[in-house]
Amino acid sequence: MKKPAQMYQEKKMNPEDILTLIKDGDDIIIPLANGEPEVLLDTIEAHATRWKNVKIHQMHPRKARPYIHGAFPGHLRHVAYFLSGASRKAFLEGKCDLVPNNFHEVPRILRERTSHNLVMAVSSPMDEHGYFSLGTNADYTASFIGKAPFVLEVNRQMPRTFGNNQIHISQVEGFIEVDYPNFEVETHPPGDIDRNIASYVAELIPDGSTLQVGIGGVPNAIISFLNDKKHLGIHTELLTDGIVDLVESGVIDGLMKKTNPGKIVGTFAMGTKKLYDFIDQNPGVMMMPVDHVNDPRVIGQEEKMISINSTTEIDFYGQCASETIQGRYYSSSGGQADFARGAAFSPYGRGFICLHSTTRDGSISRIKPQLSPGSAVTTSKNDVHYVVTEYGAVNLKGKSIYERARLLISIAHPNFRDELTFKAKQLGLLI
Repeated sequence: MKKPAQMYQEKKMNPEDILTLIKDGDDIIIPLANGEPEVLLDTIEAHATRWKNVKIHQMHPRKARPYIHGAFPGHLRHVAYFLSGASRKAFLEGKCDLVPNNFHEVPRILRERTSHNLVMAVSSPMDEHGYFSLGTNADYTASFIGKAPFVLEVNRQMPRTFGNNQIHISQVEGFIEVDYPNFEVETHPPGDIDRNIASYVAELIPDGSTLQVGIGGVPNAIISFLNDKKHLGIHTELLTDGIVDLVESGVIDGLMKKTNPGKIVGTFAMGTKKLYDFIDQNPGVMMMPVDHVNDPRVIGQEEKMISINSTTEIDFYGQCASETIQGRYYSSSGGQADFARGAAFSPYGRGFICLHSTTRDGSISRIKPQLSPGSAVTTSKNDVHYVVTEYGAVNLKGKSIYERARLLISIAHPNFRDELTFKAKQLGLLI
């Protein structure tokens, strides 16, 4: 039996060595965010024309690479499962593909619809027992540990985290060593509208709740309103800087959680060095694959599960279009529907959909009689629960369509309420 140190020396590679592991028609799986192996992808792009019909599958790429934008037709093609600023324009121009999905189902889609010939990911350095950690990530990638060949980009600056994102040297085809800082997303101060929305949400979060929060102005603001809460827990797809503040203030201890009590559970982390330092070697943080974290059946086991997400527009039925803007694709479903369903399964669970009442310039109401043509429904009318704007929070669960129209108009911007009331009457939704 070979020792980990011996296998380490045998499997250490130069970036160009990976080229021999890729064949025509292969499907390569890449993690999202900081899990994206920058040097390995640079190497593949530099030799793109040596292969035919290789597809690279990824959510939320960090870098707007030439191959994403169709620079190597017939050789490399990007298959997206969530658009980012690096891929949005490419999709709208037909240069890459987008596969509709709920986040928790991505591992299954990749298993069943691709040959998953190779997984390429960033990891922390190997420990004395021979294990690498996928660090800031578990996402869909960790679901393939032991089930697909892995090539690692071992980054000296990747934090070591715990959970089901550990991979042993014996499970690795090869690796390269790199040293570069993690990608950081700065926390922007929330505006007045965000704070108003956050205040309504915070009032409806009871002590002992387990939270799923996203990134952006409203989630950042909500975190600042939770300092007087007790025994909150975290079960969320995304770990952000705000969680650190709540842990350090004693608000988050996870003692009331039904699954993994005392643990902060997530599937990827994205923030600043403050967050990455917090999760490094932290036994209180568990990074788990997304088909566990985002599974509505798992989420629903928590009591008082609180799901907080945002949308770009909502109609009188309660349908939320959260991945398109004015009918044009912007992102994808992510985990919004996963957690809306999970909160519905949870005893005393509550799901929140947050939105500004108007577009930024105030010219268009985000509460509409009907969604914009071309809009994709992310959270269905059957799953929507609380809807919150800067004018209040309304509970749509169990309400009739007539009641929903009336309630949504009550939290629309005052400048649009008369017009919305008129349209509702035209549609036969108000008398």
